[in-house]
Amino acid sequence: MTVLSVNLNKIALLRNARDTSIPSVIEAAKTCIEAGAQGITVHPRPDQRHIRVSDVYALKTFLDDYPDIEFNIEGNPLAGPEANGYPGFMSLIDEIRPHQCTLVPDDPLQLTSDHGWDIRQNHNVLAPFIQELAHWSIRSSVFLDADPDQVPAAAQLNIARLELYTGPYAEHFDSPNGSACLDAYVQTAQRASECGIGINAGHDLNLNNLPMLVKALPQLEEVSIGHALIADALWVGLGKTVQQYCQAIQR
Repeated sequence: MTVLSVNLNKIALLRNARDTSIPSVIEAAKTCIEAGAQGITVHPRPDQRHIRVSDVYALKTFLDDYPDIEFNIEGNPLAGPEANGYPGFMSLIDEIRPHQCTLVPDDPLQLTSDHGWDIRQNHNVLAPFIQELAHWSIRSSVFLDADPDQVPAAAQLNIARLELYTGPYAEHFDSPNGSACLDAYVQTAQRASECGIGINAGHDLNLNNLPMLVKALPQLEEVSIGHALIADALWVGLGKTVQQYCQAIQR
């Protein structure tokens, strides 16, 4: 069964447009959970452009009352401390101890994540971080392009899950190349399943392209969706939008 984890970055981005606490990240999380979301995702970047370190701590405290709701924190494990109060990604993970930590190879200046790890080339880079997460009893997830040849390297590192970067799938969804693009995801998920690795997915997923992906990947355990979901919520409300995405997953 595939579950929905809602990424709250865009809620924080809207709040940060002014010196205010509106809209509240915590109230957004509560609304999502009450509407059926089974996870909350945040990606605190070093410049704190949207989700701030203080939001991560506040969400941890809030979610302690919802033990069945997964807390997933995304970020680059190589990101170190900053003068603005950002403690460094792995230091933050050590203090928060979320259920899942998704390692993403994003540059600090990137607008958004746009590619996955080359796990084979970065084996020695990722290994100590995967070991740390296991020591902290945190499920490891690594952001990956749809590439089945990368999966054996992930298995060697004992990575628990791979989050497939679905930007290319979304881009080609309505194009003649759509089937070939989707096939790469199918093959990667199948190879991961054979290696005992779980599959997550995220980026540019929406109500139109989500059902086909879920149908094509029976191994899919979790989708993390933020931008499109929050944009849809502007028209119909956050709670109703979360319900629509949960229904789209079930279709």
